[in-house]
Amino acid sequence: MFSIEHEFDATVITLIDEGPAPLREDVIIRAGEDRITVEQWQDDDRKARITLSLAQLADLSAALDLPEGVYQRMREPRP
Repeated sequence: MFSIEHEFDATVITLIDEGPAPLREDVIIRAGEDRITVEQWQDDDRKARITLSLAQLADLSAALDLPEGVYQRMREPRP
């Protein structure tokens, strides 16, 4: 299950683990204008946070559909 909320400066997506135990903590993805932040509470009551640039997010998206290897995405030149 997941929820989507549109805030003033970002879109927030919350991924909720469902199914048989053990369940993982919710994953909160905050999509801003220039970065994506992924957060999740850990077993020791600390919040783990990863921040990706939009280019890194595009690389991750492309990588999900490719076989093992090393790749470089071709970027469109800026006008």
